[in-house]
Amino acid sequence: MKPRVYTPLFKLRTCRRVAAGKETQAQICRDLGLCHSVLERWCRLYRAQGEDAFVKQPPTEEALLRQRVSELERFCGQLACENEVLKRAVKRCR
Repeated sequence: MKPRVYTPLFKLRTCRRVAAGKETQAQICRDLGLCHSVLERWCRLYRAQGEDAFVKQPPTEEALLRQRVSELERFCGQLACENEVLKRAVKRCR
């Protein structure tokens, strides 16, 4: 079963409903067909970060550098494998 994906706007509106206090979390979960743990996680994030909780933040410089290192390590491994294949081919030709 494929997990449902909710838009940031949906999450924000849902957390605003909880914050308004006019409905209980259980009522909102039933109304929207959400699991209580999912709504609780969204609300925790909303309380911690406010209106920006569900806006995707641009990657930090450190994250970009880690990604680049990972790409280079993968490339280095690929070159090592190709080098090994070429060494074996040269040995067979002798």
